[in-house]
Amino acid sequence: MNITLMSLLVFIVAALYSSAGFGGASGYLIVMNLFGVPANIMAGTALLLNIFVSSISFANYYKAGHFRPGLLIPFLITSIPAAFLGGRIELSNETYSILLYGVLTYLAIRMVFFPTLTEATNWSPHPVPVLAALASGAGIGLLSGMLGIGGGIFLSPLIILMGWGNSKQASASAGGFIAINSLSGLISRVTHGSFVIGGFGIPMLLVGLLGAWIGSQMGAVKFSAFGVRRALGVILALAVGAYWVNFL
Repeated sequence: MNITLMSLLVFIVAALYSSAGFGGASGYLIVMNLFGVPANIMAGTALLLNIFVSSISFANYYKAGHFRPGLLIPFLITSIPAAFLGGRIELSNETYSILLYGVLTYLAIRMVFFPTLTEATNWSPHPVPVLAALASGAGIGLLSGMLGIGGGIFLSPLIILMGWGNSKQASASAGGFIAINSLSGLISRVTHGSFVIGGFGIPMLLVGLLGAWIGSQMGAVKFSAFGVRRALGVILALAVGAYWVNFL
């Protein structure tokens, strides 16, 4: 296993994903899968990276004034226990891949090829229905707990596509959502005895932190909201594209 090459790829993933407020778990999973890392080690390592990278992303987006509590708190109410429950569900490699990349493929198509409500000239934020937020939080939390990701890669497109917030507001919410749900999923795996991290975890964590600081600064301050949305679409497309190329 080439630790140097893997760490370089993790740095790129962290910088790219954090520019849209993400922790990058799906990207880390793809990188580790390319190097033949077992699924149980992949999930634990991705969760740990997710917690630190998404926390940095959230801090930078919060500092830049893009955080709206209403786009995070209602979803967390149900996602935290659901992520904990999902972390105790063990999936086969085949089921794991179908769930993760099936959903990511759909989101990539929507974000890349279809305009969103927030890009209309007369757009104003729609209120978030409480029941919709609770149901969405539960579904995303359960799925993210099972897959070993924070769930922000599902929440952010949902906020944008439903017109509840613009791209930067969605990115800020995604960062906080990912950090908290990843922590819940990690605690579940630790208490269940299923948390495993490879010896390459520390160097990957260090380069991931550096990539997160650079990427989230660019996304929160330098990029436009439209640029962040496009970055999100590209991230999703790259994630699913890399998987299907490797699969075929």
